[in-house]
Amino acid sequence: MKNKFIKSTIILIIGGLITKVLGMVIKIFLTRTIGTDGISLYMLVLPTFNLFITLCNLGVPTAITKLVSEKKKNSKKIILPTTIVILIYNIFLIILIFIISPFLSKYLLHNDNTYYPLIAIGATLPFITISSIVKGYFFGKEKVFPITLSNIIEQLARLFLTTFLVAKMMEYGLIIAVTTVVLINIISEFSSIVVLLLFLPKEKIHREDFKRDNTILREIFNISIPTTTARLIGSISYFLEPIILTNILKHVGCSTDYITLEYGIINGYVYPLLLLPSFFTLAISSAILPVVSNSYSHRNYSYTKLKIRQAIFFSLLVGIPATMIFIFIPEIPLKFVYNTNLGIEYIGVTAPFFILHYIQAPLTSSLNGMGYANVAMRGTLYGSIIKIISLIVFSLFRIGLWGLIISSILNILTVTIHHIIYVKKYLKM
Repeated sequence: MKNKFIKSTIILIIGGLITKVLGMVIKIFLTRTIGTDGISLYMLVLPTFNLFITLCNLGVPTAITKLVSEKKKNSKKIILPTTIVILIYNIFLIILIFIISPFLSKYLLHNDNTYYPLIAIGATLPFITISSIVKGYFFGKEKVFPITLSNIIEQLARLFLTTFLVAKMMEYGLIIAVTTVVLINIISEFSSIVVLLLFLPKEKIHREDFKRDNTILREIFNISIPTTTARLIGSISYFLEPIILTNILKHVGCSTDYITLEYGIINGYVYPLLLLPSFFTLAISSAILPVVSNSYSHRNYSYTKLKIRQAIFFSLLVGIPATMIFIFIPEIPLKFVYNTNLGIEYIGVTAPFFILHYIQAPLTSSLNGMGYANVAMRGTLYGSIIKIISLIVFSLFRIGLWGLIISSILNILTVTIHHIIYVKKYLKM
C-alpha cells in the first residue's frame, strides 16, 4: 500500500506538472488573443461557471472514490445507476441556466456582454459530469495513470482549440471569442472521456447493472451532499464576489471599467499565478483520499496519521519555495507567464498566506476520507461567511479591490486553521 501511494502521488505530480505547464501555455495564448478586456469579461463569467460545475456532479466523484476504495461493493452497481441519475439532474441545470442568464447578466453582473458566455455554460455540464465520475472510479481503484493521461489529452485539445479557434472567433467580436472559450470545454472534456473509457475493465455490462440500488445511492449522497455543500458554499461565495464588488464599488464611486479591469487582473493574473504550485498539492490530495478512506475504515489509524503528515510535508516542500519567489521576485514569473507587470502589489501581500492554502486540499481530502465531509463543509461555510462579510465591509472603505484581497486572506486563514484543528482532533495527532 505504501509503495502504491508513493507511485500514485509521483504519477499525479508529473501529470499535474505537465498539465499545469500546458495550462500556462493556454493562458498565455488566451491572454494575448483576447486581451485584458476579454480576460476581464471571462473572469466575470467564471464564478458562475464554477458554481454550475460544482452543482452538475454534486460531489458524486468523491463519494465514488471513497466507496470504490473500500472494496465492499460492485463498482458497476455504484457507477452506472448513479451516472444516469446525475445526468437527468443535469438537464434541469441546463434549463435553469437558460432561465437565469438574462437576469444575471443585466442586473447582477451589470454587463450584457456576459449573456452568451453564460448560456454556453449549460452545454458543457454533461461532459464535465461524465468525465468527473469516471475519474472518481479510477481514483478509487488507485489507478491514476488513465486520469493523468486523460488530463494531458484534455489540455492538449484545449490548447489546440484556444490557439486556432479562439483567434478565428476574434474576427467576429470579443463576445463570440469568450463564448467560444467556454464551449471549448465540450471537446476537451469529450477527449478526456474517450481516453478514460479505453482503460475501463473489459467487463460485460448487463441490464441489471443499471438497476438502481437505493442503499448504494443513499451511501453516495450521504457522502456527496456534505462534499457538494462545501464546494457549493465556496462556489456561491465566488459567484457573489463580482456581484458584491460591482454593486458596492459603483456605490462608492468606482467606474465599471475600473472594477472590471482590476477584478480581471486579480482573478486573471494574480490568483492563477499564486495557485501554480497547487498542481502538486492537488495531486497529493487526490492520492491521499483513497488511502485515508481505506486505512481509516479498517481502523489503521497510525498509518492514516503517517500518510496525512507526509501529504502536508510534501505540500509545503513545494509551497514554501514558490511563496519565496512570489514574495521577493513576483515580476519575473508574472512577466514570464502572462507578459505583464499588472498585479505585482497584490501578489506581494497575498503570497505569504497562500502557504496555508497549499495544505488546505490535502486536509480537506483527509477529512472526506475519514468520513467527516460535514466537518470540512462547516469549515468552508465559516470561511465563506467571513469572506462575504469582510468583502462588504472593506469594499465600503473606498480601498478599491483591496477589499477582495483582504477578504480572500481571511478566508484562507479560517478554513485551513479549522481543518488543522479537526484533523488533529480525530486522529489525536
